[in-house]
Amino acid sequence: MKRLVLGCLGVGVVVFGAVVLPSRFLAAAVQAPGAGAAVKVTSDVDYVPNAEYPDGKDRLDVYAPAGASRAPVIVSIHGGALREGDKSKQAFVGQRLAQAGFVTVVINYRLSPGVMHPAHVEDAAHAVAWTRTHAAEYGGDPRNLFVIGHSAGAYLAALLTLDPRYLAAYQMAPTDLRGVVPVSAFFYVDRTGVAPDRPKDVWGTDVAVWKAASPAAYLRKDVPPLLLLYADGDDAWRRTQNTEFAAELKKAGAKEVEVRMIAGRDHSSIWGRLKNPGDETAAAIVAFVRAHQGS
Repeated sequence: MKRLVLGCLGVGVVVFGAVVLPSRFLAAAVQAPGAGAAVKVTSDVDYVPNAEYPDGKDRLDVYAPAGASRAPVIVSIHGGALREGDKSKQAFVGQRLAQAGFVTVVINYRLSPGVMHPAHVEDAAHAVAWTRTHAAEYGGDPRNLFVIGHSAGAYLAALLTLDPRYLAAYQMAPTDLRGVVPVSAFFYVDRTGVAPDRPKDVWGTDVAVWKAASPAAYLRKDVPPLLLLYADGDDAWRRTQNTEFAAELKKAGAKEVEVRMIAGRDHSSIWGRLKNPGDETAAAIVAFVRAHQGS
């Protein structure tokens, strides 16, 4: 049975099979989505119904502003070097963005060493496709679909956006996305800091595979709007990858590509502080979605 949670400003009730709110919160629950709105959480939704992955890696959680109607939809992909991480540690992302008025889908995906590339990005694409199909059931608008991610999750967001094969498996195209925000991503798998320096049970040992697994291998002008965020405290190789990838995309003719450094952050805190009031990363994501959502 799925778990439903309604929370308002940090206070909520958890029940099974039904949703109950204290009467003093009913007005907040039906208010127009926005800052401070109640959030309904639907946990452990199976987005791969024809299979059963270990450790719930075929599951996702939906955070929806109570009373949402045709709200923009964000799919969030966690980081962890494609080897660790879980949606259960990402509730702050769903809560923060749902309170801003967006239906937010926080996903799991299979990890190495249990699987190798391209299983991770195939799962991410599958979850995005599920979201497009089911967004309206949670008050979302599938025509206003965005993807964000942190670190390895940002890499997956970029790869499924730049290499159209992964979404095409679900009769989708990158142009079905309104925008993408990779946070502290990498884009060149074959370079220092990524495959050459990491366990070989993620991308293997073939340099040709590393290059083909790189978002930078698919530079083109017809990409959705992209906002690349990275921390001033990220490793030098990662900072360079962000600025170089943005420059190469623009050179290829992409019109809506922005790269921004978030000051006073490291690789962890650029994402972890997203839950804090006034956080720059959160503000940038919210502003980007609002700027690029359709009517």
